[in-house]
Amino acid sequence: MSGARPGAGCWPLLWLGLATLAMALLHAALGARPLPPATVLWALLEPDPADFTHQIVLHFRLPRLLAAVLAGSGLALCGALLQALVRNPLAEPQLMGLNAGAALAVVLSATLLPAALAPARPLLAAGGALLLFGGVLGLSSAGRGGPTPQKLILCGVALSSLASAITAAALLLDEQALEDLRLWLAGDLAGQGLARIWPVLPFQLGAVAMTFLLAPQLALLALGDEVAQGLGVRLHRLRLAVLLTAALLCGAAVTLAGPIGFIGLLVPQLLRRLLHGALWQLLLGCLLGGPLLLLAADIIARTAFLPQEIATGVITGALGAPVFIAFILRHRA
Repeated sequence: MSGARPGAGCWPLLWLGLATLAMALLHAALGARPLPPATVLWALLEPDPADFTHQIVLHFRLPRLLAAVLAGSGLALCGALLQALVRNPLAEPQLMGLNAGAALAVVLSATLLPAALAPARPLLAAGGALLLFGGVLGLSSAGRGGPTPQKLILCGVALSSLASAITAAALLLDEQALEDLRLWLAGDLAGQGLARIWPVLPFQLGAVAMTFLLAPQLALLALGDEVAQGLGVRLHRLRLAVLLTAALLCGAAVTLAGPIGFIGLLVPQLLRRLLHGALWQLLLGCLLGGPLLLLAADIIARTAFLPQEIATGVITGALGAPVFIAFILRHRA
């Protein structure tokens, strides 16, 4: 906001960062065998190979924690980019088809391509997300009225359903892939390992860097196409760059955690009410708030039904669906 004081959003960002760190420590401490936070910190700072509790933290809980951080930040940033691009506060990776497109690409790569190409899955997932979202934009632009918010949502839901049906058919034809990916399709962070995280990390870091490089031009886009063009923004180039960046963020997140929904809707919406600042502050808040929300959801998924665990995507869906309905009712009122 133009009237906001310089640095007005820094204190909320600082508290958000501290809350995310505290949630990460709690996430690593809780589980089937709860550990004292001091033990977790000691395991991270000075790991002892002979200490069994240190091995639990480093080999089981730390990879799951890192996956939640990467997936949460990627989905939240993706949601913020989509909302800025299509100027629709309800835009998010699941509703716009990116999650379903990325999941379909991962499943097809697992069933049709050799295992040696597994490190390329984040890029394949990004391609699937980009193609399906491109289909949503093209379909919603057809007919009179252009791509209205309602048409975007309806086309996103329709094409997501089609992609999900193809995904289910592919898995039913390959029993081994169905067994391997069954929990992943529900949005799950279990069974993570550093071997799964390292191939995703370069794509994620590159997409995050692109997000902040695009932020100044994307902020001008909010002033309207004509004003942005008058200020030197090349609209087609900017929109293509934002689409590619959002697809990479979604592809990396889905590769790690499956098609987890509503993170990209909830986090930007909540942060707009907290920060009231520039776009870069919202994006930085998403980088922190996405992991905070996903870590909290994963803690609930791991501990609410002990000794059983449920998929993290079940919790985010249960949290996100009522909020989405509330947004729909408010925007129709």
